Parts: sequence; C-alpha cells; structure tokens
Amino acid sequence: MKRIMVGYVAMLSAVLAYSQQAPGGRGGGGRGGGFRQPDPIDFEDHAGWTQMWDGSTFKGWDGDFNFWKIENGAIVVESTCEKPTGTIYLIWQGGEAADFEMKLEMKGEGAAVNSGVQYRGAITEPRPPGDNAGRGPGGGRGRGPQGPCPSGAARGTPPSRESQAKWDMLGAQFDFDGRNQYSGQFYEQATGRGIIAWRGQVVRTEEGKSPRLLATLGHPEELGGYVKIEGWNQLHIIARGNTMTHIINGHVMSVLVDDDATKFRKSGLIGVEIEGTGKISMRNLWLKRL
Repeated sequence: MKRIMVGYVAMLSAVLAYSQQAPGGRGGGGRGGGFRQPDPIDFEDHAGWTQMWDGSTFKGWDGDFNFWKIENGAIVVESTCEKPTGTIYLIWQGGEAADFEMKLEMKGEGAAVNSGVQYRGAITEPRPPGDNAGRGPGGGRGRGPQGPCPSGAARGTPPSRESQAKWDMLGAQFDFDGRNQYSGQFYEQATGRGIIAWRGQVVRTEEGKSPRLLATLGHPEELGGYVKIEGWNQLHIIARGNTMTHIINGHVMSVLVDDDATKFRKSGLIGVEIEGTGKISMRNLWLKRL
C-alpha cells in the first residue's frame, strides 16, 4: 500500500508540474490557461475603434434634416400623425465598410415605431415619378389609418420618394422596433429577401435554396426580454466575411451565414432608418474595421 501511495503522489506531482508549464494545457497557468474565463463584456472599450458621431453636429452624416435632429446628446428622429416621415434614412459618410464591428446605443419610443441599422447597403434605383410605395406611415404595409389625427389635426403626408431618393437604401438591416417583435433579427430592406434570420435563429442561405435553420439561440420571447422597451439598448453588429451576428445588451439575437453568392453583399454603406409612428434616438456610435 505504501508503494502504491508513493507512486500516486509522484504521478500527481508530475501532472501538476506539466499543467503549470504547458501554456495551452487545461490547467495551464498564465493568461493562456484553459480554464480561465474570458474577460467580462466592456461595451465602452473603444480602443481601435473610430467614433462615427461627434455627439453635437451632423458632420459626417447626410439625410433629410427636416426630420433628423440632435437633442440632449443624441441623434433623434420622430414620425407623428401630423408629420409622418414614411421610410427615411440617415447615412454615414465615412465610406463603405466590408468586415467590421459597430456599436451604438438606440432607444425607441412608441409601440408603432420601426427602425434599424442598415449596413453593407446601397442606394436604391430611382422609381418612376409618383411611385410612393413604402413611404406611408405604415412603411408600405397598406394604406394605414385614415381621417384626422387623435389630436384633431389633419393627418399629414409623408415626404415624396423623389425628395428622399438620394438617401433611399437597400441591404442588410439590424432590425429594431417599438413593439419589440423584431428587435435583433436580420432583415433585408428592398432586396426581396425580407426577414432571413428571425430572433433566436442561426440561419444559412444557399443559392437556389430556401434559407435553412442551423440552430436556435433561445426562444424569441425570452431573448426579447433582454431588450429595454423605451430605454437605451446596446446594439453590437459583427460582420465578418459572410457571417453576420446581431447582439443586444450582451445577448446574441440572430446569426446569418449568407452563402448565397447571388445575393450576398460583402461591402456597402452604413445608415439608420425610421418608419411607422414614434421616436428613435441614437448615441455613442463606434466602428472598427476588421
């Protein structure tokens, strides 16, 4: 028995010595150790990032400034019954981005408001004069409410498509809405593909095939519980190659692996959008090219 115990102690000592010396070992010491937890999320870590908005002016951005404003240290846009925006965009003038990460804070006020971050996008082709599809208060989903506004004032008319043509975008969107039905999903604006990766899904696209569910990230309603309705939310986009990840408040909401070479856009413009009725606010916008 004594001989067995001595052998066991010797073996244990050898294992411990090896684990301390091997930087990639499971029990390895130092920062490369296998059991060390990753550092906690630091949304305010901006080392290596480019500030997209200076916090006080619209320098470096372009849009219809009859609607886009700066209030209390945030970019804001509000669509009301009396002055509807329809579907309009504010576009960053810092050039196209291919592989990148983007972080910002966004707040939606009003259940009927819909918004999102456009990326790897482009300006749409001009439509025939008078074609106002998608410009209505409901974002093109029918005629919308009729008659006077709840205030008693006359219902306003959204800006014409012609007046917005230079900013009208298509492409990938990190969706965000006041009802928190779609926030975090992967949606494509004006491409015909629509919603591709719903909240809680990892989806792959392939040429000539319907999108395919690869895995689930959680129940959509459970993930929606991490979204702060009418509060500030931390949005994080990671676009690396053909894989795009959408994160809200530290929780992955959707992932798209876009293997459809006929539809995938590897680079493009970045912008923000509003449609519906309500108010959207944004601040703390940062970009890191990969």
